[in-house]
Amino acid sequence: MGKVRAVCMSAEKGRAKHNVGEGELIASHGLKGDAHAGGWHRQVSLLSYEKAAEFRSRGAEAADGAFGENLLVEGIDFSSLAIGTILRCGEAALEITQIGKECHNHCEIFKRMGDCIMPREGVFAAVIHGGIIKVGDELYAPYRIGIITASDKGAKGEREDQSGQVIREIARIKGYTVAHYQVLPDEQDALEAELKRVCDEVKADLVLTTGGTGFSQRDCMPEATLNVVERLVPGIPEGLRQYSLAITKRAMLSRAVAGIRGKTLIINLPGSPKAVREHLEYLMDTLDHGLDILSGRGKDCAQDPRQPSFSKLV
Repeated sequence: MGKVRAVCMSAEKGRAKHNVGEGELIASHGLKGDAHAGGWHRQVSLLSYEKAAEFRSRGAEAADGAFGENLLVEGIDFSSLAIGTILRCGEAALEITQIGKECHNHCEIFKRMGDCIMPREGVFAAVIHGGIIKVGDELYAPYRIGIITASDKGAKGEREDQSGQVIREIARIKGYTVAHYQVLPDEQDALEAELKRVCDEVKADLVLTTGGTGFSQRDCMPEATLNVVERLVPGIPEGLRQYSLAITKRAMLSRAVAGIRGKTLIINLPGSPKAVREHLEYLMDTLDHGLDILSGRGKDCAQDPRQPSFSKLV
């Protein structure tokens, strides 16, 4: 979670940006009125306030925007984020497209100091959802999601993993960062090991599994999940089954479970792409609150106004 300390722009390329306090992010374009906005991958530049302050402590005289940054943000080390990370601020959403850059023409700061932090500490992003951004706003990286598909044929490349792709699509619409994706055969030991790895090493906030929840002798995702989680969350599968029963009576045959390992929530979803979409449409708008509490971001029970609802985004 970070706080916007400056919103900077310049009307012409080659001129220093300056803090204007507030601006409009336009989808697929950038910051309205900024010379570097346009239909390319470096629509918005971002820099850590702490990194800029550290550089200034070495004697550099640099006003906000002097490094070429559009957004100066306190509380986020941008250089540690991966390409593809989604950042949100109110209704606006940015996707990181480049980490650092090569400077062909050294800026005034480099000429004075012999160094500039933007090439190694700055990041660039494309605007995927527009909105107003201003000084004092919160900017944050949404939750990291892991996707595990249990499918013998999918693991052999004999079947396209359509359900996993549905999860990826909806996660992107929702603004989550997909940190992990794997298709594995219906082997309980392998599924348990992968679930543990995504929770403990990848440190995903949410793991959604698809497949392996039925009556087949090979279906073992619920058993793998139960052996990995430390606390059960029975209300999630109960709610999903109740919702699905209004669509098909076969929903009562689902053995899906949900639970928590450390600070990661694991939820079993069915193997059908249609059922996966139905489940996530029902679940996603409520899920944020649970993840907020689990991660320690903790908010009240009202919907976070920063997060557009799933129905609005689709």
